[in-house]
Amino acid sequence: MDIILKGNICYSETPQKLKTMENGYLVCSGEFVAGVFSNLPEEYAGLPVTDHGDCLIIPGLCDLHVHAPQYAFRALGMDMELLDWLNTYTFPEESKYVELDYASKAYRIFTDAVKKSATTRACVFATLHSPATINLMEKLEQTGIVSYVGKVGMDRNCPDMVRQLNAASAYSSTKTWIEKTKDRFKRTSPIITPRFIPTCTDELMQKLKQLQAEYSLPVQSHLSESKGEISWVKELCPESNTYAHAYQQFGLFGGSNVPTIMAHCIWCEDAEVELMKNNGVYVAHCPQSNMNLSSGIAPIRRYLKKGLNIGLGSDIAGGVHLSIFRAMSDAIQVSKLHWRLIDQNDEPLTVNEAFYLGTAGGGSFFGKVGKFEEGHEFDAVVIDDTTIPTTNPLSVEERLARIIYCSTIGNIKAKYVRGVEVLPGKESIHASHI
Repeated sequence: MDIILKGNICYSETPQKLKTMENGYLVCSGEFVAGVFSNLPEEYAGLPVTDHGDCLIIPGLCDLHVHAPQYAFRALGMDMELLDWLNTYTFPEESKYVELDYASKAYRIFTDAVKKSATTRACVFATLHSPATINLMEKLEQTGIVSYVGKVGMDRNCPDMVRQLNAASAYSSTKTWIEKTKDRFKRTSPIITPRFIPTCTDELMQKLKQLQAEYSLPVQSHLSESKGEISWVKELCPESNTYAHAYQQFGLFGGSNVPTIMAHCIWCEDAEVELMKNNGVYVAHCPQSNMNLSSGIAPIRRYLKKGLNIGLGSDIAGGVHLSIFRAMSDAIQVSKLHWRLIDQNDEPLTVNEAFYLGTAGGGSFFGKVGKFEEGHEFDAVVIDDTTIPTTNPLSVEERLARIIYCSTIGNIKAKYVRGVEVLPGKESIHASHI
């Protein structure tokens, strides 16, 4: 089925270059972009056109790192640092997901918010509980977005209530979960998810690698989020040269047939950066969480110069807002602090670069996603910015910048994923964050 949208079209060609077209036509054929045109080609004449008037049409936003079970307690404990916050809030909350009724109610809150957001792709952490994780996958499938969901692996250095008995039992339950879910959904897929090195024994990491290789699944975890965490890893893994090497030794750090996302990457050493580049590891930059938990500022300019793969993450509930627009503006702001206070050779991110990270940068983890170029999967969001008043005429670029920074008054008019409208106009929202 062909879809033709008319409006002010905007997407990233490169991290620095924005492509815009006022009153243009965006054509979808099946699940894929057929092109962007100033005038509708003859071959599409007579087909219905959805005219969105003066609205902006942008690629769907990509959240490379979000913890679904944490959504219901977001904004609590923001005066704590990472490890204390995990023990005080996160682990007690996640232990409740052993009860499927509780998990179902909490995941409904999360997935309802995701559906109404501008997010069209997401990489999601669940908990160690298989029934609850399957319930989350079912609910995410209903939202229409494309997602990877991970059943979390943890078998040491965490409370009994969220610790798997041993590596063997964790392997068995994870394998059963993968078998139940790997071909069940059209848009929702499993991803191997060791929480992070401090909570995973060597035996568990080896078992997770076996599963990754057997089913050819991607991997997601955390890397160098806080200095306390890094010191802990050095104590736990004295044979590893770096935190990244602790993953690499088990074959769970990118490379051939192991697509990998590492969240945060704030305090990475030069050797780790080179390893990420060589292995194609994706950095999920989570600026709001890094501020809230006093973790630090990721040197994203440095990573861009090195040619790393980078996307954005909301990191609920270290981050408070699900909005990737908010993650864009936060990324720009913290990069200014990094430039001013830490390294004046690393100039701040531009609006265009932040927009790229939240669309094509993260989208590329899913394939040809995040651009309106021919052959890319058709993910689009229609934004009505008439509630952001101005006395002056603005270009499409200027309007996009205001949407990124003024997300408290933005409106989503429609959302499409793989050529299917999943949030029609009748469900337009007027929320504090989109």
